[in-house]
Amino acid sequence: MKDRISVNPNIHFGKPCVAGTRIPVQDVLELVKEGIPFDQIVQDYYPDLQIDDIRACIEYAMAVMMAEDLHFATVTA
Repeated sequence: MKDRISVNPNIHFGKPCVAGTRIPVQDVLELVKEGIPFDQIVQDYYPDLQIDDIRACIEYAMAVMMAEDLHFATVTA
């Protein structure tokens, strides 16, 4: 995944993108969320991507979530 996702402050304001492209990880994940098959994402939306790039986007999102600490506040009435 490290070779396929890059963060550059000069591209999309530092948002993670597929390496070597200006395609934001978030845009790819939105297509995945819509249930669009990986091969269709490549064919119809981003022909510069490979299916492994889409997998790397998902892995990146999972890694971010696993590294994030969630804190819940107790609400009392």
